[in-house]
Amino acid sequence: MNTNEGDEQARSTAEAVARRSYGKLVAFLAARTRDVASAEDALSEAFAAALADWPRNGCPANPEAWLMTVARRKIIDVFRGQGRAQIAGEELQIIAERLEAAGDAERWDHIPDQRLALMFACAHPAIEAGIRAPLILQVILGLDAKAIAWAFLTSPAAMGKRLARAKEKIRQAGIPFSIPGREELPDRLDSVLSAIYAAFAEGWTDPGGTDAARRDLTEEAMFLARLVTELLPQEPEALGLLALVLHAEARRRARRTTEGEFVPLAEQDPKLWDSQMIDAAESLLRRASALGAVGRYQLEGALQSAHVYRCRTGHDNWAEVVKLYDALFALSGSPVVGINRALAIAEMRGAGVGLGAMPDAAVDARLAEYQPYWAARAELLAKTGAAAEARSAYERAVGLERDPAVRRFLQKRQAALED
Repeated sequence: MNTNEGDEQARSTAEAVARRSYGKLVAFLAARTRDVASAEDALSEAFAAALADWPRNGCPANPEAWLMTVARRKIIDVFRGQGRAQIAGEELQIIAERLEAAGDAERWDHIPDQRLALMFACAHPAIEAGIRAPLILQVILGLDAKAIAWAFLTSPAAMGKRLARAKEKIRQAGIPFSIPGREELPDRLDSVLSAIYAAFAEGWTDPGGTDAARRDLTEEAMFLARLVTELLPQEPEALGLLALVLHAEARRRARRTTEGEFVPLAEQDPKLWDSQMIDAAESLLRRASALGAVGRYQLEGALQSAHVYRCRTGHDNWAEVVKLYDALFALSGSPVVGINRALAIAEMRGAGVGLGAMPDAAVDARLAEYQPYWAARAELLAKTGAAAEARSAYERAVGLERDPAVRRFLQKRQAALED
């Protein structure tokens, strides 16, 4: 193998490992050091070492184990040297033993439990409530600040600073990375579910499944949603979240034509939906409802169920949909919910009324860079005959959209205004 081939294989292997195992590796390291930032730094150095070593010596049979071995040594070196003189020799020995105890024969099939433990640790009461879910997304699932910022309607710079402060607080507080007592889990559950939902939504932005990283992220989010329901089978919101993601995933095949063009929900062919997945989602919603505590994810799942019913049967149920959005908006106050509520109101009472119910970007600055807001606004403006304003809104939406297929869809809608 020549040098270029060796470099390419090393890069390809490292990228594949990063996609499927980054969060697992950080979780495993942090579970033993109780220092998320140090775990991330050590893993970053291990990847750099891999890109130097693997082209010369070949990619190892178990690249995760290779990276873990190097990362463990990096962490031990840091604790022995730079800036860690305050740590007593006995504690240093304990840290070293924790890191070395796993060895290269670590059973990777056990790591999902370590990840879930770290997710609940990131939801510790000592950490600011608003940063818990973003912290989980970065540390466990490896999302960058830009993707996390998009999910939470904030700027990448602001999100990066908040995450850095949170990691420092974890280190200073010595928060233990282990699953809390069962009685503590319900108070931490909402942050964990929020992170899983945001991860699924990020993966969902690639409905064609052509982006390996996003495809892996969607599968990871669904796996974690199932794992939480197994851990907490009597938590209705955990059941509601799993139902929600199953409903959404069931429609994946219908969201693109064979040519790769975007298909909105109203134009999808229900025959392409995964009926077994929808049935499983409906069963989960019934189980959640029987537990008698309605929450955000159950309402989100119920909305998905209502959309499925309307599209399958052709029966108008917009009044029911609006009631569900009313309840969800009262519960969350989310501008994203407000946008979808306005679209549902437009279906029931007309585009002008829906436009009046739409959140205002001049009041909520978070909407200024949020593509779905401008796309929804453009759609309603077009229906009211305000063509010039609709064109301008479509222009904003097209400029903000990351998915080329959705951009083309919006551009076609914009071009139709000329007719």
